[in-house]
Amino acid sequence: MTAYLLVFAGALVLSIALTPLARYLAPHLGIIDHPSARKVHRSPVPRLGGAAIYLAVLAAAIALGERYNFAQFGSIIVGATAVSFMGLVDDRWGLRPVVKLVGQILAALLLWATGVRVGTFGQPVVDFLLTVFWVVYITNAINLLDNMDGLAGGVTAIAAAYFALMCSFSGQYLVGALAVAVLAACLGFLFYNLNPASIFMGDSGALFLGFMLAAIGIKLRFPENVTFVTWMVPVLVLGLPVFDTALVTLSRLRRGLNPLTTPGKDHVSHRLVAAGLSQREAVLTLYVVSFVLGLLAVFVTRASVAEGYIVGGIVALGGLFGLWRLERPPFWGNRSPNR
Repeated sequence: MTAYLLVFAGALVLSIALTPLARYLAPHLGIIDHPSARKVHRSPVPRLGGAAIYLAVLAAAIALGERYNFAQFGSIIVGATAVSFMGLVDDRWGLRPVVKLVGQILAALLLWATGVRVGTFGQPVVDFLLTVFWVVYITNAINLLDNMDGLAGGVTAIAAAYFALMCSFSGQYLVGALAVAVLAACLGFLFYNLNPASIFMGDSGALFLGFMLAAIGIKLRFPENVTFVTWMVPVLVLGLPVFDTALVTLSRLRRGLNPLTTPGKDHVSHRLVAAGLSQREAVLTLYVVSFVLGLLAVFVTRASVAEGYIVGGIVALGGLFGLWRLERPPFWGNRSPNR
């Protein structure tokens, strides 16, 4: 517990200190998010906050984390650094989606090569494909969720808090230290990112956080429980970004749009605002959803197999209903395809 507190304090202080510096440097480096029809902010905002998050997590993890498995620790940090750098390039100059996708796949392959891999089915080919899919999906899911002040940072903090809590149950220090570092860095960043935000994390931060959460979810283990707990828990904890990405993807495909290259105001947060909530209310509502999903994940770790599958089934049905309901008024009506 003492080590966790040191990691938390270190990452929190660094994030709080480095974010204003990133906010100052962003205009000089040309890393600014300008208003547009598909965005909710009305004035230019620096988007170099991801650099502060990255440095806070990296410094805390390296300086205070016990690196007893250097290969796996290194693959997580190197992979996260690679996707964050691609995000930084995209923030400044723009990067084709296919280039980012290839980079994310290569980062996922690095995890696989060092043993950070899904082992649910015990079939190498299936587990390999599932590992790559999970890493790429979650990495992009957090990036897609970064569409409203405080949303991606807050949801990531909640997910990281639950991961850290469950790591303490099973004595997984390395994974827990990484989760605590991510939690603290996000909390420090949220001082400046809550509505009205004075800085955005940008793709460099969102892709970094998504990759970190994906890797932590893979590493999470419950030796005293059955296999279904291992795969169901991270899916529940990250249920909101998983759902939001599925909603956007299916909605755009239904409208004949490319989900990878067609941005728009069609995320869960946008639809809640369209239904009458303010931006702050929409973000707080999604915080509550993430918190409840995390509680259900904790319950599953302590429940019987039957109870776990019942919870999973109810959440899955709720997700399917949500996909259908959010495609209808007042959440979604007669709009132009890009809004």
